[in-house]
Amino acid sequence: MKTSDFDYDLPPEFIAQTPVEPRDSSRLLVVNRANRTLEHRLFREIGQYLRSGDLLVVNRTRVIPARIFARKSTGGKVKILLIRREDAITWECLVGGKALSTGRIITIEKGPSAEIVGVLDGSRRLIRFAEPIEPYFPLIGNVPLPPYIHTRLEDPERYQTVFARDPGSVAAPTAGLHFTPRLMDDLKSEGIKFAEVTLHVGLDTFAPVMEDNPEQHRIHTEWCEIPPATVEAIAQTQQSGGRIIAVGTTSVRTLETAAKVGKNGIVSYSGPTNLYILPGYKFKLVDAMITNFHLPQSTLIMMVSAFAGRDQILGAYEVAKLEKYRFYSFGDAMFIY
Repeated sequence: MKTSDFDYDLPPEFIAQTPVEPRDSSRLLVVNRANRTLEHRLFREIGQYLRSGDLLVVNRTRVIPARIFARKSTGGKVKILLIRREDAITWECLVGGKALSTGRIITIEKGPSAEIVGVLDGSRRLIRFAEPIEPYFPLIGNVPLPPYIHTRLEDPERYQTVFARDPGSVAAPTAGLHFTPRLMDDLKSEGIKFAEVTLHVGLDTFAPVMEDNPEQHRIHTEWCEIPPATVEAIAQTQQSGGRIIAVGTTSVRTLETAAKVGKNGIVSYSGPTNLYILPGYKFKLVDAMITNFHLPQSTLIMMVSAFAGRDQILGAYEVAKLEKYRFYSFGDAMFIY
C-alpha cells in the first residue's frame, strides 16, 4: 500500500467556495457497498435510505474563533492559529512571523500578553497566555476557514453544524453541515434516532500524508468523548437490529476509539485518540457513514477507503466529478452503507 494509491486529480473549480442554501439542498451520492451501485439524490432525501430504529451519531463540537493576531515588542506582527489547548492558559499553536523562539513575549491585539514557551516542529509553538484566552474570543477571534476556501463567509454560523455546542474545534465536522432542524425532525418522526459524541477537530485534518508508505505517517491526536447516554443508545439500537450510522469521519473515529477502549464492548470514554484507520482495519461499530468528499492522499480518504474499498471510493469520486458534484468542506455529501 502506497500513499499515491489514494491520489486523484481535482481541478480547482470543483472545490466549493460557499455553502448551498438551504443546508439540506446539497447533493448526496449514495454508495451501496454490497452491490457496488451509485445513486444521485439530494441530501434531504437521505431518509429514503434509513430505517426506523437506525441511530445517527453526530459530533456536537463547535468551531472556536481560533485565528488571532499579536505583536512583538518590536511592533512586528504575529499570526496565531490556536490548535489544541494543553491546559487552562497554554495552547499548541501554528504561528506566522519571524524570530518566534522560546522566551519571546508577544501581546495579543486587544487581549493579554503571552510567552512562547516551546518550539515544536515547523511553525508550531507552545504559547502560554497571561490568562485564559477564551473570554477574549468575541473581541479578538476569527473563525478559521480551510486553506482551500478563498471566499469570505458572510455568516460565521454557516460553518457550524446545527447541533454544535461544545467549543474546541479549529475546523467543522463538515458532514454535519447538511442537516437542518426540519430534516432532523422529519427523520425522528420516521423512528430514526440521534445520539451525540464530541471530537474536537485539529488542523491536521487538512494535511496530506507526506510519507510514501501511509503506515509510517504519524496520525494527529484529537480529544474526543462518548457519553454514557450514547453508549446506552448504541446498545439499544444493536439489540433491536438497527444500524449505527456515523455522521462524519470524526464520529467514526470517536465510535471506533470507544469500541477499541472497551475491547469486549463499547464503553463511555473521554480522552485523546490517535486511532489511524487504514484499509485492512476491521470496523467494530460503524455500519454506515455520512461523509463529504476528501482531499487526495489524506488520512480521511484512507479511512473511507477502509470502509468501502479503495477502488469503489476512487471510482465514486470520478463519477462525482463527471456529475459536477462540489467537493470538500462546503461541498456535497456521500452516504456509504
